[in-house]
Amino acid sequence: MVFEMSAGLIRGLGTVVVFVAFVGLTLWVFNRKRTPEFAEARLLPFADEPQPDATQAFETIQAPETRSTRP
Repeated sequence: MVFEMSAGLIRGLGTVVVFVAFVGLTLWVFNRKRTPEFAEARLLPFADEPQPDATQAFETIQAPETRSTRP
């Protein structure tokens, strides 16, 4: 038995592979077991920001005393 792979067959198999990967990824993302993991990952961009200090917050509220060097 001779099996020839035409361009249409290769494209069709590629489409099936991508579709199966899409369905698998969709099921993985919307799985309820992953909700806490994604909630933690959602805050990762803010993880490296320093926490505001109470004294720094108070100093920014008051107008800092500046002296002009202009004549």
